Parts: sequence; structure tokens; C-alpha cells
Amino acid sequence: MRALEIGHIVAGPTAGLILYSLGFELIKIEKPNEGDISRRLPGSSSGTFPYLNWGKKSMTLDIFRDEGREVFKKLIKTSDVLIDNLARGALDKAGLGYDEIKKINPRIVYASIKAYGYGKYENRKSLDYPIEVHSGLAYMTGLKDRPLRLGASIVDIGAAMFAVIGVLQKLLEREKTGLGGIVDVGLFETAMFFVGQHISTYQVLGRPILPINEEGFAWGIYDFFETKDNKKIFVAVTTDKQWIDFCKSLNLDICYDEKFKKNEDRYKNRSFLIPYLQNEIKKFNANELINIFDKNNIGYSILNKPWDLLQDPHASEKMIKIFYNERELKVPTPPLINIIKSTKVPSLGEYTYEILKELGYNDDDIITLKKKGII
Repeated sequence: MRALEIGHIVAGPTAGLILYSLGFELIKIEKPNEGDISRRLPGSSSGTFPYLNWGKKSMTLDIFRDEGREVFKKLIKTSDVLIDNLARGALDKAGLGYDEIKKINPRIVYASIKAYGYGKYENRKSLDYPIEVHSGLAYMTGLKDRPLRLGASIVDIGAAMFAVIGVLQKLLEREKTGLGGIVDVGLFETAMFFVGQHISTYQVLGRPILPINEEGFAWGIYDFFETKDNKKIFVAVTTDKQWIDFCKSLNLDICYDEKFKKNEDRYKNRSFLIPYLQNEIKKFNANELINIFDKNNIGYSILNKPWDLLQDPHASEKMIKIFYNERELKVPTPPLINIIKSTKVPSLGEYTYEILKELGYNDDDIITLKKKGII
């Protein structure tokens, strides 16, 4: 199957990458001479483009000019999916909205990822972090007087995942009806789903709840501790059986103390329990705790930085090699069955000639389009 991506930065390219990982041929439509803006992001965002665009076929095409529109319409005829995360209405103004493209190819599935889904705010522009703020996700992540951004573009990525789910549903439906359809996903609606448990809890309790780092968790032991060698380890003990296993693994003398028998007891007595456990855990270095907890099936994790995963024996097996700007990078793939071991990041417009030839354009046609700045 073939998918077209008119995507930029994170949400659209993520949806495209997932479809590529599922086996789609992915053609990425980019603006001539400029391309996806993420190709030029500096500093801490400089890895965004290679991470989200490996394996795709980059084609430069100005779809907002007549000749470019005609090329795009030919592509629509040969495609199964179109992904778009431009501002709402941008493709409609170009005469390439869903009502138009379904006339060209009634079987196509059009996935539209916008800041807000259909409704009162549908034309409002926004980005990942403002959406985190609007939805309450930033409030729940930080402290009461200091909302914080999440450490990755989770809302963009989540919206892309929901878009792909919608695309797959429409493709299944197409098997019965012969027709495609439209999938409209909003970043805001995605973030609202993410904070749904807090919306529900507010109504159940009948009171506002504090940000998760102030309100605390529902488990007695669900916290960071410091090891003997000054590393941070997060320990998660959520069941009463796990409590017994945890105590025995560290030879704790409070194993059967009635004050800690049930999770609600441990939760109620956290003011004593957490400092006590910190004192006990501090007796071990990180590697000792890893061996102890693995042996006893205790939930835990050493605090990592993302780049630490390059050396992690499990994580590194889940990465592929990509070639970008004459460098070899290792990046995670979507967690799907994927036999790709290595691939490359396309240069701007790398596949334009190949795709135009496939669509029936000859060399003179292509030279003319190039001279006019259409490709």
C-alpha cells in the first residue's frame, strides 16, 4: 500500500513513520528548496528529522501551484492513504481537501491531524505544549505553582498513533464498502484522553486533586530511592504478595507488621515507611539491587537518561541503524514487528525524479517543472 505524507515536525511524520513500519510505501511531500522545517531545527531538536523520517521517499512538490496540484492529483489516484498535519483548511484552500480528493480516488483514507478536532475550537492553531497546558496535562505533571512540560512530544506522538488506528479501521471498512473515509484527530482530544483518569477522579472524590507529584500515588511503595553508589532507583510494590517478596529480598524485619500488611496500610503509613526503606536500600549499590530485584520479580528501574539506552543490552536490540548526513545513528523503532535492520534518511527531494517518471512524466516535463520551481 502507498501512503502520502504532507507532514511536518512531529505529529504527521510520526504517523507516516508508523505506517512505513507497517509495510506501507511512504512518500513524503516537501516544499521545494525548503522541506520539512524539522530538517533545520537546532540544538536539542536537531535529531527530530532523522528520527521520524527514515525509510521514507522524499518528493519536493509545490501543491499550492497549478502544475504541482496536477502532479499531486495523479499521486492521489495511486495512493491508499493521505496524512496531513498542516493548519486546518490549508489543503481545502488549495483545492485538495477531502471533498475534492475523494472525487479523484473514492478509496483513499485521509488522516487529518490538527490542534483541535471538529468543534468550537476547530480552527484554533496550537502546538504540543500549549495543548498540554490547555488540557491540564502540564498542571498534573509539575507542581501546583509550576506546571511542567513532559519530557517528549507525547501529545503529538499520541495523536499520530490515534490517527494510524483510525486509518487501519477505515482500511478494514474499505474491504466491505470499497470506499475510503476521513479520520480527524485533534492534539487536544488526545491530551484530554490522557488526563481522563484525573477528570474522573475529580468527580469521584468531589474535590480538586493536586498534581501527581504532590497528590502522590495510590500505592504505598511507588517512589525513588538512593543507592549506596548514589544512583536513583524507582521501586514499585503494588500488591500484598509483592510486599512480602520485597521484604524477604532485602531481609526487612517489618515484613509481617500489621501496620504494613495491606496496600492501604502502607499508603497510610508512608511517612514512616519511605524513610525506613530509604535507609535500608542505601545499604546496597545499584548493581546489587538489580540482581536482587530481578531474582525476586520486584518492579524497579534505575534512573536513566535517554542516551543511556544506547548502551542498554535490551534497548539497543530494539534500535535500527540509520544513515544521515554521512553519519550512522541508532534510533528506536515503533514497537511493531519489523525486520528492518538499517535504512537511511532521505535527502530533500531524493525520490522526486523516480516518482514523476512512475507517474508518466518524461525528462523534458521534469526539467520544466524544476525550472518553474514546482519541484
